[in-house]
Amino acid sequence: MKDAQSHVLYVGKAKVLRNRVRSYFHESAAHPPKTEQLVAEVADFEWIVTSSDSEALILECELIKKHKPRYNVRFKDDKRYPYIKITMQEDYPRVFLVRNVLQDGARYFGPHASSWAMHQTLELLRRLFPYRTCNREITGKDRRPCLYYHIKRCGGPCIGAVNREEYRAQLDRVCLFLEGKLEEIVGDLHTQMEQEAEALNYERAAQLRDQVEALTRVIETEEQRIVSDRLPDHDFVALARQNGQACVQVFFVRGGKVIGREYFVLTSALNEADSEMIGSFLKQFYDEAPHIPREILVQKRPDDAPVIAEWLTNKRGAKVSIRVPRRDDKRDVMRLVEQNAEAKLDQLSAEWEADTNKHVIALGEIQETLGLPAPPSRIECYDISNIQGVSATGSMVVYAKGVPSRRDYRRFRIKTVEGPNDFASMAEVLHRRFHRGQEADAARGPDGKENRWAIMPDLVLVDGGKGQVSAALAAMQEEGVGDIPVAGLAKQNEELYVPGRSQPIILPRDSEGLYLLQRIRDEAHRFAITYHRQLREKRTKSSLLDQIPGIGPRRRKALLERFGSLAAIRQASVEELATVPGMNRRAAEQLIEHL
Repeated sequence: MKDAQSHVLYVGKAKVLRNRVRSYFHESAAHPPKTEQLVAEVADFEWIVTSSDSEALILECELIKKHKPRYNVRFKDDKRYPYIKITMQEDYPRVFLVRNVLQDGARYFGPHASSWAMHQTLELLRRLFPYRTCNREITGKDRRPCLYYHIKRCGGPCIGAVNREEYRAQLDRVCLFLEGKLEEIVGDLHTQMEQEAEALNYERAAQLRDQVEALTRVIETEEQRIVSDRLPDHDFVALARQNGQACVQVFFVRGGKVIGREYFVLTSALNEADSEMIGSFLKQFYDEAPHIPREILVQKRPDDAPVIAEWLTNKRGAKVSIRVPRRDDKRDVMRLVEQNAEAKLDQLSAEWEADTNKHVIALGEIQETLGLPAPPSRIECYDISNIQGVSATGSMVVYAKGVPSRRDYRRFRIKTVEGPNDFASMAEVLHRRFHRGQEADAARGPDGKENRWAIMPDLVLVDGGKGQVSAALAAMQEEGVGDIPVAGLAKQNEELYVPGRSQPIILPRDSEGLYLLQRIRDEAHRFAITYHRQLREKRTKSSLLDQIPGIGPRRRKALLERFGSLAAIRQASVEELATVPGMNRRAAEQLIEHL
């Protein structure tokens, strides 16, 4: 379903599509508010005929992933969740985080909701089973290892301290750890330790003993709850909802233990049936999940569960079933998962409410302090970054209702200012921003679609004091937007400067308004200095040859390969320069003239 601008609003499937679509527009249909809003926006349809239910499901997943329709249930933020990747296709595998699963022979574990938790897991794994993270070609003949070998975070395959078989055995244990089979690792290490001791390799036996002790401590402190010895490999999926928000909790049970759990927040949760939301989750979660268990237990069975099960069976290469647990251990575990889903949603709701309250309080304090007619919904902050006027840059960051709006961030390369002049640079940036905004507003098309540049701020914040505020105000007045409030936040004493007032405003140190302004100012500084560093790095890597007409990348490379340095090129004759591949006499004469 598409709107008048051909944006995809909703993707769905049905065996009889005519009946499904007609149900949305039947006069007697009693739709929930979400569906009524969808129907009001639909202007066109597009349909695709598939040869099977499974093919329709796969296509539905792909289209939702591609178009991100507003009315489909999706993961919040549509972000790709992190996976742990182990490159087992390599002789000496590496372990790191990725956000895409590829068919490349590597092993993947995930997805996981928290990249921070994954980094913690990797840090633990590297202490228990030292592995490499470098991109070196491993020959075992390097002269010296890196620092990680000396601090016991790498086995040192680069210098031959560990051979291929020993190294891969360590990585096999990493895989077992991520599968939750810790006792199996301990048993294997015990056996190997005894063998080394019998062979009188006491140093190696002591290393294995230390690994066993470290793993034992992990097992004792690990949050692995034994739920049933009759549950081999199962995933439990439960949903919690309140006030239009929805959270799905997944428990991963392997060998009767909960080896991990993850939560995922869903959008477009209003008025959808629980079974439909769980079905949407299963399709998105298992679309890229590297491991699919033989049985997925759900709180409510989706209407298209047979189709989803058939699709998962094809992905797994073995039968997959989707069931609702009715009795015994499975029902008990599902109640536990439901309780965790509700507790997590309560926690998230409290965090969201606290954040919202802080933003409301902060914007109210800013309104009162600056005497604004309303809380500033959109704040734009500007900063300048340069070193002695070299590679000067400007940044514009935007906060909407107290939250960063990163799609509205902009950066500027200072073009008209010579030398280190922050005031003139600030004026240039403000001139360009508001001139571009007025052009975008004037060029707005008949469809009313708004260019992001045309959105005007409720408050302009600059990094600096009186000078920066005066420069910003003067530039805005010249562009005809002098009625927009301006303020400057100086770093030294966190003083707030406004036009027409000689003394700065001092906000209390515990003020939520001050905290918000500091965050916005610091973000603008970070954004500006990041761009400045990029330009400066690019400048330091450039050559004088890049500035000479007729000398492109190929000629520059050929010249440096022939002569070795710019000094040697200066000493060369026209005839010598003309013999360089790609050069001719005219280019050689131009080169000598410029040098």
